[in-house]
Amino acid sequence: MTWTEVTYGDSRRDASVGTVSTDPQLQWQTLVDGTFPTRAGEALVDERAAAAADVAVGDEVTVGGGGSSSTTVTVVGLAAPAVGVSSNLYLTWPDLRGFEPYVDAVLWDGPVAQAERLSEGGAVLTAAQHVADLQAQVTLGVDVIALLVSFFAAIAMGVAVLVIANTFAILFAQRARDFALLRCVGVTRAQLRRSIRAEALALGVVSSVLGLAIGVGLSVVIAAVVGARWDEFGAPGFRWWWVTGAFVFGVLVSVVAAWLPTRAATRVAPLAALRPSEMWDASSNAGRLRLGSGLVLLAVGSVLLGRAVQLSSDDVQLVRMVAGGMTFFVGLLLLGPVVVPALVRLVGRLAARGQGALVTALAASNAVRNPRRTATTTASLMVGVTLTVAMVTGLGVISAALDADNDRSYPIDAIAVVEAGSALDDAAVEAVRDLDEVRAARPMAGVVGVLAGAEVPVVEWSDDRSVVRSTENDPFGSSEAVVAWSFVETLPAAAAERLDSEGLLDVRVDGRLRQVTASISSDYGDVITVKPETFREWGVEDQLQTRAVWVRAADGADPGDLETGLSRATSEVPTTLVVDYAERIWIEKQLTVITAAVIGLLSIGIVIALIGIVNTLGLSVLERTRENALLRAMGLTRPQLRRVLAVEGALLAGVASLLGVAVGILFAWVGVHVVVVGMVEHTFAVPVWQVLGILVAALAFGALASVLPARRAARITPAEGLTLQ
Repeated sequence: MTWTEVTYGDSRRDASVGTVSTDPQLQWQTLVDGTFPTRAGEALVDERAAAAADVAVGDEVTVGGGGSSSTTVTVVGLAAPAVGVSSNLYLTWPDLRGFEPYVDAVLWDGPVAQAERLSEGGAVLTAAQHVADLQAQVTLGVDVIALLVSFFAAIAMGVAVLVIANTFAILFAQRARDFALLRCVGVTRAQLRRSIRAEALALGVVSSVLGLAIGVGLSVVIAAVVGARWDEFGAPGFRWWWVTGAFVFGVLVSVVAAWLPTRAATRVAPLAALRPSEMWDASSNAGRLRLGSGLVLLAVGSVLLGRAVQLSSDDVQLVRMVAGGMTFFVGLLLLGPVVVPALVRLVGRLAARGQGALVTALAASNAVRNPRRTATTTASLMVGVTLTVAMVTGLGVISAALDADNDRSYPIDAIAVVEAGSALDDAAVEAVRDLDEVRAARPMAGVVGVLAGAEVPVVEWSDDRSVVRSTENDPFGSSEAVVAWSFVETLPAAAAERLDSEGLLDVRVDGRLRQVTASISSDYGDVITVKPETFREWGVEDQLQTRAVWVRAADGADPGDLETGLSRATSEVPTTLVVDYAERIWIEKQLTVITAAVIGLLSIGIVIALIGIVNTLGLSVLERTRENALLRAMGLTRPQLRRVLAVEGALLAGVASLLGVAVGILFAWVGVHVVVVGMVEHTFAVPVWQVLGILVAALAFGALASVLPARRAARITPAEGLTLQ
């Protein structure tokens, strides 16, 4: 690629010039109109550059400053803009190499020596390496999406470990009598332990194979769906180390999740296992140790979070926040066997009203029968809800803060400024207003001034909120004019020093020298902006013409389409466009993508947690077969039994979600104060409707989790259930 002077008809301007291949297999540009070049002397033009210069297919373009160093080519096609790699004009290699282009890279599949001769010192890259370099440029070397996927995949794995461990613990508790009988007939603890872990290994292998198959299938389907929307979306790639690593990790997760339940199941003496199992007791030594550790960790985590909020922003503060959050949450999990059952009882007592009092009371009683199991079941869901609420709240605050900051930084979405000797007529202004991408447009009156020997537009300033997003920061302050930064850069040394030291600038308007107090800004285009009353003071109101148009973009407008439309609408006169809306939309899109990725990935953890509730309810139905049969014999109907299990699932999900919401809001508040303070002004606010949506969804899915267990329990008749062991 190179930069050179390009003449489009009567318009001459500097333009970026890249290369286009005559080989169809190497033509990466997307055609909008016309055809690709097939020989030297033919060229593609970027559609935005074509719109700005009023160039069409079939026109001739002169590249270079004239004479022997220039060449004339025929435009045979228009190309769509491409992020990061666009040029204004694309020439074939024979035409481009005459301008001594800067060769960034040569993509080559042939002999390296030949590629090096072609590149003349440039890098020789494969297509994959070149794409990787472009991605690194766009992401500044930080693949945020990959980091998010890795981070939340780890969270999903952690939640899966909790669910699997709880499932194994329930299964082993149900099989305690079987284990005791095996021990009584001579099976040693080591043998029993190996048998159980072999079982966990087999389950891990089978589940990992199924998970890989489902994951590969979903990736192919997602790629097909996305590819239908974006034609250039490639096929998914499956590197062997990722597939192997996922399989090994899935097996390890199952084995590790079964490790502690296995030790607990095999540590019980045979005769003790034959007796009825004892519930977790907070007054036991193990219970007191757990509660004491939980209180200590909760206190330490609170102190670390408090210190993180109080200290100035630095890396140590961020480390304190992360360490404090993890410590606080672990302490809360250790206190779960006390806190969660107490909340379940409280919520059950509040909900036990009217005709459903019996059903709710039975459900609450069943839910807290095994406090440790209840706490473990809700822990995984609480993790997902906590992180989701924290992220949704934090990103909502950041989004609102960035919107306000963007309003201040980019007060006008787009500005079209004509050259000093020209003006826009009413037809051009109406053409701008008629664009689908434009919500509002305001013509700005002005005159021609002379600054340091060069003609510049001098236009009025307006606080019209239909086009100006923010007027919080007075662009003038105590000055009379705002000078574009690009003009300041080209000022003679004496004028620049005077502006810097005294804030004074000499501008000649209508033949008279005007000394104005000026400030510097880049928010209003390459013009000198003055207050409207200034023109009256100068006595030049009769000379005012439309020298610029300020534009507010329509909601959801594409920045490229907006720029192209403005270029076409103002193509009759030489115009400079400043489209700050592109920067604003870029920031908003990045935040939208990150928010969607975070919520989507966290949803996976929540789904896994809800599967844990399904497992717990299903296994508890097996445990309570005789009890459910006895309740049925005493008059409890099948619909009532189904409602008991539905309320039990809703109670577990609801309490976990309430705790998750409370802790998530706390974490969001701390995170916002640690990360955002000092960067942008913000106001902390909880997204009430989104949080309520999370709570309602958790309650609904908790109730749905009971459907299969309830059907199984309701199918067993009282007589059959009472005879089962």
